[in-house]
Amino acid sequence: MRNYFNYFTEIEERFQQRRGSILLLSTLDWALIETWREAGIPLEAALRGIDAAFDKYEARKARLRRGGRRINGLAWCAQAVMEAAEELNEASVGSAPVTADRDSGFERERVAGHLEATADALNAAAVAPEACHATAARLRELSAELRAADPTQPPAVDLEALERSLTVLEEKLFAALTAAAPESLLVGLREHAAHELAPYRSRMGAVQLRQVERQFVQKQLLVHYNLPRLSLFYMSQQ
Repeated sequence: MRNYFNYFTEIEERFQQRRGSILLLSTLDWALIETWREAGIPLEAALRGIDAAFDKYEARKARLRRGGRRINGLAWCAQAVMEAAEELNEASVGSAPVTADRDSGFERERVAGHLEATADALNAAAVAPEACHATAARLRELSAELRAADPTQPPAVDLEALERSLTVLEEKLFAALTAAAPESLLVGLREHAAHELAPYRSRMGAVQLRQVERQFVQKQLLVHYNLPRLSLFYMSQQ
């Protein structure tokens, strides 16, 4: 069974494999993956959808016996991923919580270190200092709880429960950053998002488009202010 936190890398690798070349995912692609994760789209559904989209594309190209534009973005696969998710919906009900162990790459010390490093970066922030410092303090509390756990017990961490807490903290932080950001910056980020999404509007529903745009703007806002992501999905693999 694939590790819960391989979600991003598995999708990236499958897309690159099916495309037949190493194409780095764009900010828009990463935002789309995040909307799938937040919507509870199983990794298996995402991979099946990517395969289905490429299979359909390749069959059409062979039928027409001519070349064409290559698939250059994950958004091309969005509709197929949603269809695959619907097919797997019942099978995903009742999944057991995912825990970290010594061999998962998400053992207690590494997770605690990620929380502390993120807290350090937030404490150095020059924007929305009150919100950043409060978030940093909570991250240090979570890290201390991990380190204070009984060392005689298996170092299991309920990753999904911790990730839910980090998601809440991140949403509150985004709200504070959005309130502090100049209007011109936010307008510019939304215009950039609209431009990037334009070629794929026919392949995504209105709700998914709004979700991807929100993720895109949030990611770009963090990049602009040089702030880290809280999610364990962004934990350094070093």
